[in-house]
Amino acid sequence: MGIIIKSPGEIDIMRRVGKVVATILHELARRCRPGMTTGELDAIAVHELERYGATSSFLGYRGFPASLCVSVNDELVHGIPGKRVLCEGDIVSLDFAAALDGFHGDAALTVGVGKISPQARALIEAAKGALDAGIAVACSGAHLGDISAAIQSFAEDRGFSVVREYVGHGIGREMHEEPQVPNFGSPGRGPLLQEGMTLALEPMLNVGGWRTKVADDHWTVTTADGSLCAHFEHTIAIANGEAEILTGVDQ
Repeated sequence: MGIIIKSPGEIDIMRRVGKVVATILHELARRCRPGMTTGELDAIAVHELERYGATSSFLGYRGFPASLCVSVNDELVHGIPGKRVLCEGDIVSLDFAAALDGFHGDAALTVGVGKISPQARALIEAAKGALDAGIAVACSGAHLGDISAAIQSFAEDRGFSVVREYVGHGIGREMHEEPQVPNFGSPGRGPLLQEGMTLALEPMLNVGGWRTKVADDHWTVTTADGSLCAHFEHTIAIANGEAEILTGVDQ
């Protein structure tokens, strides 16, 4: 399947689902505290989805057993919520996607639990900044590689590595559409961005090396060297020639 261009009406639907995703995700981030379990966070997500009349994009996807991905410390993505208790000083990546009226929105962020180390804070700030850098160059006529290069440059200039095995993606009627959006690459390469493209940009940064491994549950991805990692994501649309964030809290 090639790149799918969305109509203005379809992007409007994605704005609505994006607002739901953003609102729930930031409520989850606000509720993270020492002593709560990752399963409790998933229960909150389920309750909020019902309240907004939306459905989880993750639950049942290739057999995934929850509505929310919760990844702690050296866990990068796809962490399965359950009995794990959050502790002071942990950093938690929350990845959340929802569907409404036939379209998906996808976003992620990483937060600290209580007081975190200076290194952990710097990592989180760099991951958020890398996402912002990628969004800043996403405009009509730019190349997909411009986004990838901006993310990589921002992260590596601050001493962090960029994960290679997992990438951003197109999004719309399906949670994962073409094109793939790597977080590393060269400017001026790849397809041209054009009006109506909708993309999920999601830089993933590690304190140590970029390599990862998959845990015995066949879902949870961790850093190969056990170092801390952080993950941020927004769904964007190329609208009026520029990147519009569809999963921002002000949507």
